[in-house]
Amino acid sequence: MSRSIAFRASPVEQAQAALAVLSARYGQAPEQAADVIVALGGDGFMLETLHATQRLNLPVYGMNCGTIGFLMNAYAEEGLEDRLAAAVEEVINPLAMTATTAQGRSVQALAINEVSLLRAGPQAAKLRILVDGRERMPELVCDGALLCTPAGSTAYNYSAHGPILPIGSDVLALTAVAAFRPRRWRGALLPKTAVVRFEVLEPGKRPVMSDADGKSVRDVLSVEIRSEPAIRHRILFDPGHGLEERLISEQFT
Repeated sequence: MSRSIAFRASPVEQAQAALAVLSARYGQAPEQAADVIVALGGDGFMLETLHATQRLNLPVYGMNCGTIGFLMNAYAEEGLEDRLAAAVEEVINPLAMTATTAQGRSVQALAINEVSLLRAGPQAAKLRILVDGRERMPELVCDGALLCTPAGSTAYNYSAHGPILPIGSDVLALTAVAAFRPRRWRGALLPKTAVVRFEVLEPGKRPVMSDADGKSVRDVLSVEIRSEPAIRHRILFDPGHGLEERLISEQFT
C-alpha cells in the first residue's frame, strides 16, 4: 500500500533538483494530508523540518542532499516506497530552553541537538551551573558550555570532545567548550530528567549568548534547560543504518 508523501527540500540546487524529480515520480501531498514527510537536504534542514512539522506528529524520512547527513538516509530515486515501508522509526525528545536576558526578556525555544552557551565578547565566559536546583559548579571559566541529547551528541558536542551517547540512553551530556578553569573538567553525564540551569557571572564584562538549534539569544543572564518528553520527533531510517548503528560506528572511525 503506497503512502502519501509530502516532500520538503532545502534551497540548495541539489535538493531542489531532487524535489522536482521525486515529486513528479511519487506525487506531492499537502503536509496536512500526508502519511510521511521526506526531507531533502542536510542535517540542518532535517532539524528545520522536524521543528516545522512538529505539530503534525508525522514520521520524517531524510535523504541526503547536503554534506554530512548524519540524520539522513542515502539519496536514491528508485524504490522510495519500498524504503519507507521497511524503514525503522527512532523517537527523539527535544530540549526545552528558557533564557532570561539582561533586558528582562524570557525567551523559550526547543532544541533537538543541543542548547549551547557561548561567550559573546573577547573575554572568557564565567558560568555557574546548577542541576535540579543544587549548585554543582560555582564557577566555570570557558568559551562556552552545552547540554545535548543523544541525537545531538555527535554534532557540536563531539567537536567539543564530549561523549557519544547511545540513542536509547536516558541521559544528557553536559560538555564544556574550551574550559580554562577547572582546566581538566570535561563535563558530566546527567539523567534525562535533570533540570540544568546556567547563570552568567559578570555578564556586563563577559557577555554570553545562548543558542537552541540555531535560535540565538544575546546578553543572557541565565538559561534553564530540561528535556521535553511531551514532544516526540519521529525519524525514519533504512534498516541497519539507524541512529543506534551510526552512533556506534562513529566511535570506531
